[in-house]
Amino acid sequence: MTLTAQAIWLYAGALGAIWLTPGPVWVAIMARGLSSGWAGVWPLALGVAIGDLLWPLIAIFGLTLLVGDQAALLAGLRWIAVAVFLGMGLALLRHAGQPVAADSRLTRHGGWAGFSAGLLAIAGNPKAALFYVGVLPGFFDVARLTGPDIAVITLMSGAIPFALNLVMGATIAALRTRLATPAGLRRMNLASGWLLIAVGLVLGAGQIWAG
Repeated sequence: MTLTAQAIWLYAGALGAIWLTPGPVWVAIMARGLSSGWAGVWPLALGVAIGDLLWPLIAIFGLTLLVGDQAALLAGLRWIAVAVFLGMGLALLRHAGQPVAADSRLTRHGGWAGFSAGLLAIAGNPKAALFYVGVLPGFFDVARLTGPDIAVITLMSGAIPFALNLVMGATIAALRTRLATPAGLRRMNLASGWLLIAVGLVLGAGQIWAG
C-alpha cells in the first residue's frame, strides 16, 4: 500500500468537511428523519453509502486513464481541489443563514422508498461528483494507486459519510423539530465553511511545498 498516514487522515477530514456542507443528502435525511423517524433514515443512509462506494471507483479509474504520466495535468487537478474547497468554504460563510428547503417527495414511507431516495440523492448530487472527480486527485496520486490503496479509499468514502449520516439521522429522529433551527443551521454552516477553507489551505500549502 502506498498511502501515507497523513494522506489518509487528511482525506478523512475532507470527507467530514464535505459531509458538513448542506446538500441533497442533508435535505433527504432531514425530511425523512422529521417525517418517519429512525425507520425512515437508515434505509436512506444505506442507499447513499452505495453511491459513496461507487463514486471514488468511477473517479479513480476514469482519472487513471486520463492522467497517466502527465504530471502537469495531475498538478492542475490538485489546484482545482484547492479552489473547490476554498470556493465552497467562502460560499458557505456568505450564505450561512440560508435555510435548507425540504422536498416532500423524499418523505414517502417504506424501506425501499428510503433506499431509492438515498441512491437518487447521491447520484444526482453535484457536490459528490465535484468532490470525487475534481478533489480526490488532490489527496492521492491516482496513477500510482494499488489495489489495497483503492480498497482503503473506497471503504473510507462509504463508511465515514454513512456513519455521520446515521448519527445525524438518529439525532433528528430523536429530537425532531427541535433541530434544524435557523440559528443552528447558521452555526453549522459557519463551522463547516471554515473547515473547508482550512482543508483547501492545507492542500495548497502541500502543493507549494512539493513544487
